[in-house]
Amino acid sequence: MASRTTHPTSSPAGRARRTIADEDRPDSLWDMERSLRRRGFEVVAGADEAGRGACAGPLVAAACVLPSGRRGRVPGLADSKLLTAAARERVYAEVVDRALSWSVVVIPVPELDERGMHVTNIEALRRAVTALDPAPDYVLTDGFPVPGLTRPGLAVWKGDRVAACVAAASVLAKVTRDRMMIELHEHWPEYDFAGHKGYITDVHSAALERHGPCPEHRMRFVNVRSARDAHAARSLPVTASVGMVDDGPMTPVPGEVR
Repeated sequence: MASRTTHPTSSPAGRARRTIADEDRPDSLWDMERSLRRRGFEVVAGADEAGRGACAGPLVAAACVLPSGRRGRVPGLADSKLLTAAARERVYAEVVDRALSWSVVVIPVPELDERGMHVTNIEALRRAVTALDPAPDYVLTDGFPVPGLTRPGLAVWKGDRVAACVAAASVLAKVTRDRMMIELHEHWPEYDFAGHKGYITDVHSAALERHGPCPEHRMRFVNVRSARDAHAARSLPVTASVGMVDDGPMTPVPGEVR
């Protein structure tokens, strides 16, 4: 006796439900910008940073304005932390090609040590937004409010996962910083900057203990200062001495990657 297997989605209603779900998922990333445009804010910028939680390497902030419509639908766009390195590179190229405007600001380690992470982080985001041309009508930032902007804005919790322009900025910042860390690896291969990108990992911690900090390590971090002091106590040469103004310790969070 012949039998036939039926699938719930084979009915027109099932196909409709599946189609709507498929359309809703990618659309959600653009909902916030679409809503703002309906309220008259035509040029919506997103801003995000990379490297805030790292104990080595620069801080990189980026801002981006994506066009409305199909051109702004960047293929594969998502929070940079959810993408593989290869996927981030592909999305980076698409963002650069499609964006109405984008900018990247790099804050080197000496400035981070001198002025502190929070101050420099906010300033870097502000500078990235200010560099956009055309200037945005509205600014979405990932997590942190950015005072001093001349445009209205909103700090969005996990903004790189709910707003396309913030996700695009996160990819710009992350790819830029990763490339810089790979270059730093050429100068100091003993730390494996190309692997962990300056974040706290077992490999990085072991290298710090063995070699002490280099000029690209942030002396405001407790683990970096401990490695420096341990080497000084053992009368071992430290790769370099980096000036700092101490406004309190920053406790590293193992595995935190932005």
